[in-house]
Amino acid sequence: MPKPHSEACERNKGPILEILAVALSEAESVLEIGSGTGQHAVHFGAALPHLTWQTTDLPENHAGINMWLKDAGLPNVLAPLVLDVSKDGWPVTAIDAVFTANTLHIMSWPQVGYLFSGVGRILTPGGRLCIYGPFNYNGAFTSDSNARFDAMLRTRDPASGIRDFEAVRELGSRNGLVLDADHEMPANNRLLVFTKK
Repeated sequence: MPKPHSEACERNKGPILEILAVALSEAESVLEIGSGTGQHAVHFGAALPHLTWQTTDLPENHAGINMWLKDAGLPNVLAPLVLDVSKDGWPVTAIDAVFTANTLHIMSWPQVGYLFSGVGRILTPGGRLCIYGPFNYNGAFTSDSNARFDAMLRTRDPASGIRDFEAVRELGSRNGLVLDADHEMPANNRLLVFTKK
């Protein structure tokens, strides 16, 4: 099987890294929820060698992630664990930081709730949650392209779709996670940084 490749990952890894380098400067270990192709893990792991980067995804994506990890040969980026946010018994019980990219709009809203409750459980006090992706503000799309993207998502799966920033911030608050920063990113995306109280 060929190594999976995401153009979006290639485009956004530089801008995301600039923020992670600061937001995760005090962290030692990161759990990545939904590692996808594995491209982010190897890029960030190579650039931030002080971090132990734990990849996770559903089992069907592990082979592709492992191909990226094998080629990169980074001692600080670990083989993927199985993580389904809606199931109890996450494979990690305590972690300094959590990163997830382009996942909230793929999940159903109840799954987004499970993600936040799970992160609230495993994140150590002062730990950071970094979420990259598109969001709506005041119930409105931030661009025509995001509106088209949302329509495409909902055609494929009616339970998916771009999430409202205010609802996501409230989910964080309910799980002991305070929003520290909302960074504007290229291509109408954002990077939200929460801190565990």
